[in-house]
Amino acid sequence: MPSVVPNHLHNLRVGLVGFGFAGQTFHAPVLTAVPGLTLAAVASSQPDKVRAAWPEAHVFPHVAALLDHGNVDLVVVATPNSEHHPVAHRALSAGRHVVVDKPFTLDAAQARELAQLAQHKSLVLSVYQNRRFDSDFHTLRALLEAGDIGRPVYLESRIDRFRPGVRERWREQAVPGAGLWLDLGAHLVDQALQLFGRPDTLQVDTAALRDGAQVEDYFHAVLRYETGPHAPLRVVLHATSLAAVGSARFVLHGTRGSYVKRGEDPQEAALRAGGRPGAPGWGVDIEAGELTVVQGAGADETSSRPFPNAAGDYARYYAEVRDAIRGAGPNPVPPQQAVELMEMLDLGRQSAAEGRALAAR
Repeated sequence: MPSVVPNHLHNLRVGLVGFGFAGQTFHAPVLTAVPGLTLAAVASSQPDKVRAAWPEAHVFPHVAALLDHGNVDLVVVATPNSEHHPVAHRALSAGRHVVVDKPFTLDAAQARELAQLAQHKSLVLSVYQNRRFDSDFHTLRALLEAGDIGRPVYLESRIDRFRPGVRERWREQAVPGAGLWLDLGAHLVDQALQLFGRPDTLQVDTAALRDGAQVEDYFHAVLRYETGPHAPLRVVLHATSLAAVGSARFVLHGTRGSYVKRGEDPQEAALRAGGRPGAPGWGVDIEAGELTVVQGAGADETSSRPFPNAAGDYARYYAEVRDAIRGAGPNPVPPQQAVELMEMLDLGRQSAAEGRALAAR
């Protein structure tokens, strides 16, 4: 009689849909670094490219073929944003657990539909909010929990880059799901919600500033917290493609001190360079932030010191997805959180269109 493999030891077979930048860089090398996950199949229009990188994975021309013949437990959706909803819907309907790259969908209505379908099918549905596992974000969260700066009153979170040329790729073209607000806003708003919850109001300004830009390549968002446990508090989220001089990644001010962090988590750069999670020093950011704490009644009585960073680990996301599928842990980004984020992104687009602050609760 054949032996039965216990559920908690079952090696989950993963099917990756899409082998563009996100699939190649952020998903395949990260999920394969997690014990218990195997990249078994890839749906891509570039089969030679897939076979060169992952020769043991079966390659299918489209998601339907992968679902019919791929024998996978988990489907990872790394397609252009406009395809997130239809591909995820098809995979859930076929009885597969699903991870969707951020942004979850094009709008909150699509997000709610997928969340309801996953609940109806009793399947794990999660969104790849990998920047929850950034080194600097872990460090910022630990600093807030420790209370060293007192009550937080202002947080500025920025991702500024210098990319003056408009590239011919869907992310920068006038197509559904393109633009910086859905791209980087999905990260920055998610981090703010994780730290402080939903604000009372949201005001967003967007613009297409580069020569030839077809979609927004700049946004500035202000989240106002006037009620609740964190009030009064202001959170400013900012991103641009035209910043030749870098700004601080985080600036945090509180009633007893401040924290400034420059530089970015090193994992994206390492993945772009072909690195793999688990390598020596993975996720370690050597550029420590500076913590300044007020010692006495006046601001002239302060002490400043480097504040070491916690290590980041994108692979932890997929480890938690694995455990959630096995029933051994919580979903790292459950559908209700993904829906709330899409509601905020929708509201941000409305705010930018109307040029005013809008109620967010």
